[in-house]
Amino acid sequence: MPDHAGQAKASRFLELHVPGRPLLLPNPWDQGSARLLAWLGFEALATTSSGFAATLGRLDGSVTREDAVAHAATIVAATELPVSADLENGFADDPAGVADTIALALGAGLAGCSVEDFTGRPDDPIYGTGLAAERVRAAAEAAHRGPVHLVLTARAENHLHGRPDLADTIARLQAYQEAGADVLYAPGLRRLEDIRQLVASVDRPVNVLAVAGAPPVGELAAAGVSRVSVGGAFAFAALGAVVEAATELREAGTYGFWQHASTGRDAAGSAFGVSATEG
Repeated sequence: MPDHAGQAKASRFLELHVPGRPLLLPNPWDQGSARLLAWLGFEALATTSSGFAATLGRLDGSVTREDAVAHAATIVAATELPVSADLENGFADDPAGVADTIALALGAGLAGCSVEDFTGRPDDPIYGTGLAAERVRAAAEAAHRGPVHLVLTARAENHLHGRPDLADTIARLQAYQEAGADVLYAPGLRRLEDIRQLVASVDRPVNVLAVAGAPPVGELAAAGVSRVSVGGAFAFAALGAVVEAATELREAGTYGFWQHASTGRDAAGSAFGVSATEG
């Protein structure tokens, strides 16, 4: 049966990827943060594996496929915006297992998803290029065969795992493009000249992760970047604010944290459509 609403969201999500006018894609970690970010005017959302894991008191890489898909469905239900899911490495080594994960993601009402080439094994962190490309091919076939053309982002994780080899990263993303990925992503790139070289070397929209030391959005736009995401940064910024507030209360016995808490309370009241109270 055609899923016209789902396909409309997926099409809109892909259309938002414009070189030189990057989609700013924030990463909520629960329904409340998703609704808040939608209220702030963002046009699409993406889940964050590390931010979600933190809500469970776990580290990144410790949630199950079922956890991740169920979480993605809750973010989809929170707003009318297109949502892409961080599906880590597809929760499988073999291409068939990755395809199974994508099939589950389609059932969550997503507009897109990402699959990375990180193995999860510190001693051998990155899949060989051939296997990695086959995994992307299987993911793309599963993402594109149904009533919704799920926007597939293929991630080359070299720069997050001690392999700052730009030539290999570009070769991998070129292979993932040929395998059917819709968007390409090499988290951890910081140098503007490297980002320019990557954008010029592929024919798909490129996502850049907003990390400390990365160029500002204006420079990324001039380099032809199509999307900028934040990963777990907003979730950990929120946790950082809790640490600061709790430390002030415990060590100083003062309540200066209410300056920021009032901003959050008022925003929640507007975003959630109710009057928030101090209780």
